[in-house]
Amino acid sequence: MSFAELGLNPIVLKCLETTGYTEPTGVQSQAIPAALEGKDLLVSSHTGSGKTAAFLLPSLHKLAEPSKIPGADKIQGPRLLVLCPTRELALQVQKQAGIYGAGIKKLRTVCLVGGAPFGPQFQAMRYNPEVMIATPGRLIDHMERGRIDFSRLEVLVLDEADRMLDMGFVEDIEHIVSRTPA
Repeated sequence: MSFAELGLNPIVLKCLETTGYTEPTGVQSQAIPAALEGKDLLVSSHTGSGKTAAFLLPSLHKLAEPSKIPGADKIQGPRLLVLCPTRELALQVQKQAGIYGAGIKKLRTVCLVGGAPFGPQFQAMRYNPEVMIATPGRLIDHMERGRIDFSRLEVLVLDEADRMLDMGFVEDIEHIVSRTPA
């Protein structure tokens, strides 16, 4: 099976070609079609199995098309939110989003993580990023300052959710999810 057979947007497929990946991994071939159908997923797979692409590729497929939310073009805020337990993972996800989404016109990302100054993060949010990758604590810091509107959010990913729960982020995750659309 090829990535093209999964039904991904041609723009995403073209970006994927530049990475040298030609065939989806097991987790990707199962998760991508389900995600494209709009299903909620709970994915568990070993390190290096391609989980990041399994959620980014169908998400970017969605972002390659205009939002179906009425008035979304006038709303500030992300269409994709990826929560990560650590700064390092968040930066890795942002890098992959940039690679896989390079062909999507005006795709902007922002990475909100602790240990980085607020100023550049706030400036990046002014350009209305479609993709927001964040650690829970720093995201809540920005939310409490009124800097984030989730009304055009279409995809929420809890990357390494088990690890975030082990690290004690359950209340933070519940707080963030309560502020996102149903």
